[in-house]
Amino acid sequence: MLNMKHTLPILLFIFAFPLFAQTDARIYDIINKVSAERIKNDVTTLVNFGTRHTLSDTISETRGIGAARRWIKSEFERTSTDCNACLEVFYQKDMVKKGDGQRITKDVWVVNVVAIQRGTKYPNRFIIMSGDIDSRVSDPVDYTSKSPGANDNASGMAGTIEAARVLSKYKFESSIIYVGLSGEEQGLYGGKGLAAYAKEKGWDIVGILNNDMIGNITGVDGVVSNRDFRIFSEPVPPTETEEQRRARRFYGGEVDGISRQLARYVHKTTKTYMPEMNPMMIYRLDRFGRGGHHRPFNDAGFAGIRIMEAHENYTQQHQDIRLEDGIAYGDVLEHVNFEYAKKLTAVNAINLASIAWAPPAPTTVEIGGIVEPSAKLKWNKVEGAVGYKIYWRDTTSPTWDNYRYVTDTTEHTLNGIVIDNYFFGVAAVGKDGHESPVTFPNAVFR
Repeated sequence: MLNMKHTLPILLFIFAFPLFAQTDARIYDIINKVSAERIKNDVTTLVNFGTRHTLSDTISETRGIGAARRWIKSEFERTSTDCNACLEVFYQKDMVKKGDGQRITKDVWVVNVVAIQRGTKYPNRFIIMSGDIDSRVSDPVDYTSKSPGANDNASGMAGTIEAARVLSKYKFESSIIYVGLSGEEQGLYGGKGLAAYAKEKGWDIVGILNNDMIGNITGVDGVVSNRDFRIFSEPVPPTETEEQRRARRFYGGEVDGISRQLARYVHKTTKTYMPEMNPMMIYRLDRFGRGGHHRPFNDAGFAGIRIMEAHENYTQQHQDIRLEDGIAYGDVLEHVNFEYAKKLTAVNAINLASIAWAPPAPTTVEIGGIVEPSAKLKWNKVEGAVGYKIYWRDTTSPTWDNYRYVTDTTEHTLNGIVIDNYFFGVAAVGKDGHESPVTFPNAVFR
């Protein structure tokens, strides 16, 4: 006969476990539905447009950026047809005048292709996945030469199209945007235009996952890896006020801005559902001295990160196609590893889904416990949250390593956890276990 004295705690653990484990079988289904073959077909189609330079032909049906963006729009529309018109597909465009930057040699419409999958509960709350449409060769103003841009960035664009196909089969509480951005190589113009459009429309943006080169596994550093990838994020928003900057000197938060929390979220979700992958959080806005299309969103005050391969090969980026000193230069199709691009597309898709299924993050988190033995936290009640996770970590740790799950409350004392020795944050948890990104304390009480 079972000893109920010992069985009861086990049963309580079993029934309580779903509240603590962020696991959802649908996420594994999403991973399995991403197709390397479809990504290969899409990258091949984009390469076959010859060039996708921002200043290239817009009239031809077979060559140039005009043909490319029309095809991308048609693919989003095809996906929308398959999901009973679940996507709102449109162009968002801005005129950029000649001389507005050294790489704009004539007036040009910078046209983004946008597809919105509206959420059922928070239709004005958005998580975005982006890829870049445009390509280039060695000379950034050469818009006629062959510029296949297979990895940079047909891989990221094809991944975005594929994520839309897969996720369109599901319903989400928050909205997801899939977008092809133009003008990246000329000065991040597509991102600037869409970020301004988002401000104008009053969009509540959780963040943007900018995918720029997700197809190369053989690095110029001699490393070959189909598991490593990088997540770039800047530490604090460039829009922070002087008052916020001064507060950080006393309360911390130097590496805890909204973009860094989004990076940690992607890291955690990936390690939970795709443990074979090695997400590398890079504490930098982008590669040294370089930029990507998440930056304009950061500049506008939105969270944004760059997801990309870990081991670049510079002979295959921004290069005229040629053979020189025995080295084949050029961003051509044969250098793209489509199984790897599939993995990074899945990384994006599961994070889009997790955020879109989760309740919003708390907007206000207050912290107290100065010269006391225990840290105290208060936060606003979040609609749709069944509980909250109070996270803390060593001040030197890159990840949220400890948490306590609470329900039916918006305040909690962490007895014995001294405020001086850790950083803290709070995430809202939904009924299926999906969490919001962590909110770092933005107020102090005594």
